[in-house]
Amino acid sequence: MYTVFVHIQVKPDDLEAFKQATLKNVTNSRLEPGVFRFDFFQEVDDPTRFILVEVYRSQQSAGKHKETGHYKKWRDIVEAMMAKPRQGIKYLMINPE
Repeated sequence: MYTVFVHIQVKPDDLEAFKQATLKNVTNSRLEPGVFRFDFFQEVDDPTRFILVEVYRSQQSAGKHKETGHYKKWRDIVEAMMAKPRQGIKYLMINPE
């Protein structure tokens, strides 16, 4: 398993638009054969901060995700909504196997 934690901070005025655009991306991403999980979180203490937890069956599956139309559309729509560039941190899952 290959996991990416994507940390995102959104401009306060764009919260609802960001959530709607991201929910569409999440829904479509979960349909990809290489996606094991795709979770979307909003921070309680700072609602402008979000995390996407993307668990792929392989590193190659993560690369294929970035080639999909729904990802490219999401990326282009939400870029201007971000207070700073998003940060993706990559992990290899040790347990559970």
